[in-house]
Amino acid sequence: MTAGLGEAALAGMVAGYAVAVPVGAIAALLISLTARTSLRIGSAAALGVATADGLYCALAVVGGAAVARLVEPVSGPLRWAAMVVLLALAARTAYTAWRARTDAPTVKAVRGLTSPGRAFLGLLALTVLNPSTVVYFTALVLGRQGDSDAVTAVVFVAAAFLASASWQLLLAAGGGLLGRVLTGPRGRFATATVSSVVIAVLAVGLVLG
Repeated sequence: MTAGLGEAALAGMVAGYAVAVPVGAIAALLISLTARTSLRIGSAAALGVATADGLYCALAVVGGAAVARLVEPVSGPLRWAAMVVLLALAARTAYTAWRARTDAPTVKAVRGLTSPGRAFLGLLALTVLNPSTVVYFTALVLGRQGDSDAVTAVVFVAAAFLASASWQLLLAAGGGLLGRVLTGPRGRFATATVSSVVIAVLAVGLVLG
């Protein structure tokens, strides 16, 4: 049981980092918001981003558990389909980063984020609008179904949330120097490439594991 929970925690952390690490407009907004306001407000905004990732992961786990019972007879092809979806997301992430490697991320100013509560809700709402996050988690969770129970599912979701939160808080705390490095063209290309590789490895692992 302990080993199973450990594996679920590790899988959740890897999944959380894979979806959180690519640096784009949300990360640039988070960093600039912290620089313009305070670490307290930036940290609240970071937790808003991580909460959106955690909510999407939880929805994917709940939905995946329900769907898994219906599609158990075709669990083999389902794993292959999930692998294809994840590989497509990995390729899209890498291709987008390659196309935009010489451009700065587009950051729209969001007014009114002058308190931790508003910053949390504002970044939560903006992150929820990213549909690729729920596609990623749904494909990953459906591909993993078959040997998970409620406890391991909770551990998986919690680990994914903590991984995302730790990365977003690092961006907020790093602010200045770290922000300039990661939000520059090379930094965004590097983080997107790492994320693409991790997602591709997870995709292949669904079938080989």
